[in-house]
This record gives sequence, C-alpha cells and structure tokens, in this order.
Amino acid sequence: MIPDQSRHRAFLTFGSAALLTLTLLIMSLPARAQESRLPSIGGNGGGLIAGQQESDIGQQVMISIRRSTPRITDPLVYDYLSAIIYRLVPSAPLQNRDLTLTLIDSPAINAFAVPGGIVGVNGGLFLNAATEQQFASVLAHELAHLSQRHFARRMQQQETSAPLTLAGMIAGIILSAVTQSDIGIAAIAGTQALAVQNMLAYSRANEQEADRVGLDILATAGMDPSGMPEMFEIMMRQNRMQGNRPPEYLSTHPLTQSRVADTRNRAEQYPDEDIRDGQEYHLMRSRLQVRYAPSPEIAVETFEGYLKQPDAQRNDAIRYGLAVAYTEDRQYEKAADILNDLLAGNPGRITFQVSLAEVRLAQNRPDDARAILMGALARNPGNYPITYALAETEIADGNGLAAAEHLKQLTRKLPGQEQLWLKLAEAEGMARNIVGVHRARAEYDVLMGDLEAAQRQLRQAQEKLPAGAPQRQVVTERLAEITSRLNAHFNN
Repeated sequence: MIPDQSRHRAFLTFGSAALLTLTLLIMSLPARAQESRLPSIGGNGGGLIAGQQESDIGQQVMISIRRSTPRITDPLVYDYLSAIIYRLVPSAPLQNRDLTLTLIDSPAINAFAVPGGIVGVNGGLFLNAATEQQFASVLAHELAHLSQRHFARRMQQQETSAPLTLAGMIAGIILSAVTQSDIGIAAIAGTQALAVQNMLAYSRANEQEADRVGLDILATAGMDPSGMPEMFEIMMRQNRMQGNRPPEYLSTHPLTQSRVADTRNRAEQYPDEDIRDGQEYHLMRSRLQVRYAPSPEIAVETFEGYLKQPDAQRNDAIRYGLAVAYTEDRQYEKAADILNDLLAGNPGRITFQVSLAEVRLAQNRPDDARAILMGALARNPGNYPITYALAETEIADGNGLAAAEHLKQLTRKLPGQEQLWLKLAEAEGMARNIVGVHRARAEYDVLMGDLEAAQRQLRQAQEKLPAGAPQRQVVTERLAEITSRLNAHFNN
C-alpha cells in the first residue's frame, strides 16, 4: 500500500523553498548536539562558495529536510525520479554530478536545487505535469540553475551587498527545527524575512539562462524541449486561477508571458521529432493521484470515472491507478485482478509486480508476496523497490534476519535514505541482533545531524562486542570518525 496515507495532509503551508533557504543561514549555533557548522559565504577572497563549502551546505539542507519536512519515501516513485534525473544529468553542464534527491510530500507545484547537489521535487509536480516531457522540463530547468550556480551567486550577492542581521533569524530557525512546526518561522519578521525572500527569487536573467540551458539539456537527453513552454503555460493558468496565492514555484521563479513566448520560440528551433512519454511516468502519476485523493473511496470513484472515457480500457496507467485505489480502499481482489491482467500484457513490469505483492501482503499472504518478489528480483538483481518490498514482506512474516540482509544491501546502495536505517534497526531487533540495532540507529542519527546520539549508539555496540572481533574494529573505526567530527564542531 502507499505508505503514510494520513501524514501528507499535514504539510506545512509555509513555502518549502523558503524553509530550505533559511536553513542555509543556521548552524553555527546548534539547537542540540548536532553537526551544524556552516562555512562563510564567499570565503576570505570574496569569490563564489567553494565546492566543499557547497557540500557542507547541502548536508545541512538535507538535515533540515529530514527533521522537519514531510517526504514521500515510496521506493517506486523514488526509483522513477532517480531514473529521469540521471537521464538528464549526462546532458547537464554540472561540475559535480553526485546528486541527492528528495521528494517533498506536498500536492503543490514545486521543485528546487540548492548548492551541494540537492534536488527536490514536490509530489504535486507529478499531479500537474500532464506529460513526462513537461515534468522533465522542470527538472532540466533546476539542473540548469545548479550548473550555472545561480543560487550560490545570489547567496554571495546577499552577503556582500545586503548583510543580514542573523540573531533573530537563527533563533527562529532553530525553534522550527526543534518543534518541527512553523512557530519559529513566525518569529522571523520585517526586513530579515524580506531579505531572505529577495535572496530566494531568481532574477529574470537567471531564469532566461536556466531556460536556455534547460532546453539544451532536454534536447540532448532525447526529450522534447516543447515540454518547457507547455509546463510554463500550466503554471500561468494556475497563477491566474489562484489570484493572490500563486503556485509555490512561481514565488521563487518569476514567470511572465513574454518569457513563456520566448521559451516557446526557442523550443521551436530544435528538430521536430516524435518523442513519446515513457509509461512509468504515467504509472507514478496515477499512484500519486491516489495518494493525494481526499479519501480512498473518492480515488476509486475518480479512476472508475476515468475508465468510462473512450479508449480508457486500453490505458494501463488508468487501470493501474484504479488498482492502487482499490488497494487503498481494501478491495484487494479487485486490485489483484487488474494487476494480474496488466502483468499478462507486461510480464516484466516491476511496478505491477511490486504492487501485486503489496496487495498479497495486505491480505496477509506473505508467501504469495515473496514468490512474486523473488521471481522479480532474480530478473532485476539489486532493484530498490523489489528489494524493499521483500524486506517488508519478511518483517511482516517475522523473518527479521532475512529482512536485515535485504536492507543491508539497500543501505549500501542508498546510504542517505534515513528511513532504510530505521527499517534495518527494526529488522535487526526482530532478529535479536542488538549490535546491529545500535549500528543502524547510529547511521540514522548521523543523517539527522545528531552526532552525540550516534556516538552513544556506537559505544553501546562496541561494549557488546568482544575484543579482537572484526565487527568491533569496524564499529571502533566508525566511532572514531564520528568523535572526530564532533570534536571539530565543538572546537570551531
């Protein structure tokens, strides 16, 4: 089933991009024992922030996101986002192509890219982009901003031309991080908030450059550049409909009709090719439409209505959306019937296999789920959604040891996904591997920026291991690394 169905309704209305930018200004004054040292902008020489500094900023942004921003952790959606991003990346003029992706759990249109290679996408981008080309155009635009270092340049301009008074802002940000609410943001007022908003908004020149570079990225990656003006038109329509509350994305990416026209003219200069969407985009779009539906019952009604349209019975994305809606509405056999029919026509489609396994697991049929997933994994070794679904199946069936093995593979492949470490700790606890629990919890604490908690977990793991044991050496080395980072923080 789609996880955390009740959680995404409570997304904070304050713009996520603003929250992310504010976090860049913390961190010399930690809220608790956390790794939160932020380098000065521009350095002594006044130039752009250096690569290592950008990496440090990126780490702090991710810590803030993990602590305070609801996110989508659905492996199927994350896997699709990774695939489309890394289809675009080879065509982007990025100095550093090691990106960190995050999915924000909000139905609003938004995406962002900040120093350190952090690329974020709201779930709402899937809802509003009718085609994969439109969706990819927003990602290409953000990669263009990143490659041209527009955000870093804005940060430098703010530092040199209009220095901020940070004391009240830092206090508000820390309060927000601790309470995981917007109460601290409310404490930031007047000229400070205005200065931050000024730093958030890209200039028209930045936007035009990102449009031009983004169009090149799309074309070189084999995607349709016309998706960009089409997506801009969608945003303009939303802007007109929402009046004084424009789409979140437009608060930081000013959009005018002339810019839309310019982008359309540029897109028309590229060769006219017949470029079609990949099916996976529309499957994920249907999956998220169910997620953001007011209720499972309404999701079922919506997709049943779609199926009454001409030719809809041949539309796999609509049928898949109905299967997901039936699953959320606990109409499991109806969901299974659709998924089995979809698999008959697409026997190797991972999304259908994982979704059918989710249905069988929801029916308390772990053996059936396992059989589906083991067959899928044999054909797709190391696949994230399949492996994660297998781990969930083993946990549900009480097989902590087997679940832990699957999750260890995933944490090696995706060490920055903190929910994997929590799930691994759960599996290790089920397997009665207390050392494994401490080690997994330590890695989770590191990603959350709480190095003292990580240090405590590793010390407890160390105490439970005999001297000379190979695993003790590994724990000791990791403990030394964490301790060194803590000392560097306190000595700074």
